[in-house]
Amino acid sequence: MKIAVVGLWHLGSVIAGCLAAAGFDVLGYDADSSVVHGLSEGRPPLFEPGLQDAIRSGLSSGKLRFTTRADDLRTAELVWVAHDTPVDDEDRADVELVMRQVIELFPALDDEVLVLISSQLPVGSTRRLEEEYRNTLPQGHASFAYSPENLRLGSAIEAFTKADRIVVGVRSEVDRQRLGPVFRRFSERIEWMGVESAEMTKHAINAFLATSVAFINEIAGLCERVGADAREVERGLKTEGRIGPRARLKPGAAFAGGTLARDVAFLEDIGKSTGRPTNLVSSIRISNDSHKGWSRHRLVEALGTVRAKRVAVLGLTYKAGTDTLRRSSALELCRWLLTEGAQVTAFDPAVHDGTNPALAGIDLAPSVESALDGAAAAVIATEWPEFATLDASLFVSRLSAPATVLDPNGQLEKTLGSDARVRYLTVGKP
Repeated sequence: MKIAVVGLWHLGSVIAGCLAAAGFDVLGYDADSSVVHGLSEGRPPLFEPGLQDAIRSGLSSGKLRFTTRADDLRTAELVWVAHDTPVDDEDRADVELVMRQVIELFPALDDEVLVLISSQLPVGSTRRLEEEYRNTLPQGHASFAYSPENLRLGSAIEAFTKADRIVVGVRSEVDRQRLGPVFRRFSERIEWMGVESAEMTKHAINAFLATSVAFINEIAGLCERVGADAREVERGLKTEGRIGPRARLKPGAAFAGGTLARDVAFLEDIGKSTGRPTNLVSSIRISNDSHKGWSRHRLVEALGTVRAKRVAVLGLTYKAGTDTLRRSSALELCRWLLTEGAQVTAFDPAVHDGTNPALAGIDLAPSVESALDGAAAAVIATEWPEFATLDASLFVSRLSAPATVLDPNGQLEKTLGSDARVRYLTVGKP
């Protein structure tokens, strides 16, 4: 089967690389010539572990090529829509941009093509695209299906190629038969359902995960006030048979904007448009936004004031395993510190360009040690594996006394939590 992947940022680049590695003939399409040029030379548009190797392997095998020409899509039997849906600082997605990009391609597609949507769009978007297609090409016979993306920054290749299960929404048994051989390359467990059900499943999963994060952090905040240990409470929850060990119930930082917040916003919008209250879903954002201030409050409590104080921030990226800074809670903390008159020194193993406008005012250090030197406090803001080996002696020798370390996610709790030389602060501990 010849597959075209449309949209080549994070989602599309990963899908294209993984499909080519699985032996499919893949054409990657994007209107952005700079993105296509970079990929054609084996350079993905952003860092993702294993992605560059997958792209280069696909190019060298001849299974993967890239184009900016929409007419090249006509040979594809399956067009996989993988545009990353832009989201603003209020977690509102630019759905119409993605819809326009897809609709503009209709005249270039084969009459019998199967269009598979994986872009993060609100439920009902696939039906809208079907209607637009019928209006644009009344004689066309293209069909549409939906499979929600399941990628995670920093582990996207593994998430795609070793999926626990894959959700796919189709309109007909024919489309199910067409898609089955593709998805079975990556998982034997495929959950087939209707298109709208698949769309809603994506919203429901992310809203459930967001609820779990907000819930455990509210519990953790109460634990801090009454002398309980939230991580012991976490253990109590996960050993409850009705909850289970894989529940998303780990006390730590608030979830950043983006994937989870976008689906929460989608559900709120659906509720408003249908007249159905979403009281629980709508409270997720309020709870999470409140928890975003944890590091700020604890720094002020520990230091009295951050004004004229030097604070070391370890980790700047959205999460470990990526070089993405957009919507990074670590970067938001840095900006708040600067606004409050603090000096900020930061280190991140994936961030080396101190001229990046997003880092304005931040002293980018070449090492953990230099970031810590003379700082009044340190914040472990991104859970890079490199930070897990840091010991108490390093913080004691580099930070000004008393050595104050904020570690929202508890990455260093085993090494620092019981060391009397360190004032160690983490979510859910008194």
